[in-house]
Amino acid sequence: MTRLSRTLSGALLLGALIAQSLSAQSGVAQSAKAPDVVLRLDDIGMNHSVNMAVEKVAATGMPFSVSVLFVAPWYQEAVEILKKNPQVTVGVHLALNSEWRGYRWGPVLGKAGVPTLVDSVGYLRPSVEDFLASKYDLGEVERELNAQMDRAMASGLKIAYVDTHMGTARSTPQLQAVLERVARKYHVGISTYFDESSNEIWGVKPEAKKTQFLALLAKSVPNRPNLQVMHVAERTPEMDAIYDQNAAEQNVPGAKVVDHRSAELATLLSPELAELWKSGKIHLENYGQLIARVGLSSMHAPPPERPTP
Repeated sequence: MTRLSRTLSGALLLGALIAQSLSAQSGVAQSAKAPDVVLRLDDIGMNHSVNMAVEKVAATGMPFSVSVLFVAPWYQEAVEILKKNPQVTVGVHLALNSEWRGYRWGPVLGKAGVPTLVDSVGYLRPSVEDFLASKYDLGEVERELNAQMDRAMASGLKIAYVDTHMGTARSTPQLQAVLERVARKYHVGISTYFDESSNEIWGVKPEAKKTQFLALLAKSVPNRPNLQVMHVAERTPEMDAIYDQNAAEQNVPGAKVVDHRSAELATLLSPELAELWKSGKIHLENYGQLIARVGLSSMHAPPPERPTP
């Protein structure tokens, strides 16, 4: 073998070893990819205390998503807050229920516009069971959900997705078909239709919420979005008066709605979550980023789920 041949052979061998090393490093990096976590905060616009909580979370700079109750009285304040925080993706929390004792709302179209969706005084019904037992008209459901979307679109916010308050609008195959038609009409995604691994700490005791939340994050899977659904509010007299007609366990001293929602707010503002996000141990993304990455065409209906608040 000539000196030139030996030189070329050595160079080729070195190149092969370098390529093999780079390939191995790439494989390690790929296997160590931080899991994608989508934080979705529900019931925004419900009241001032919830809106102020969202403003605090937005101040962290984290990318997250909010599902706005455009049917609720305080949605306009939520809109103004969200216009100042473009890192937050906005969805519509499509509602067919109004569950709080002494604090109720009716449909966007009013009692005369959708008479089968309301009680005798014009409020949306308080529970999933009450709604399903009523003689609701599917055409009225679709018109009301379209009206909620029209209000959202007219707000000036960019709407990326929809989901369902208390799960009612997807609690039967017929209702789910309406939900999907609404999403197609407005060219938006549907939360949980992107193969998300979905969790929430709604029913966890207030004092255990942060621990449980961090444990769920630690179990995040690397090959699909990990959805964490949260409910937040500041501790105020307004929230202290909130009484859930569907969850007796959230109306007891030390574990009232205000205790649950302020504990979830504290969890989102915790240094532990900030460290996980800023260190890159988890990759936070909002629904706008997720949809841009995978496309609306990737959506498919998940298995039926138990309705949640």
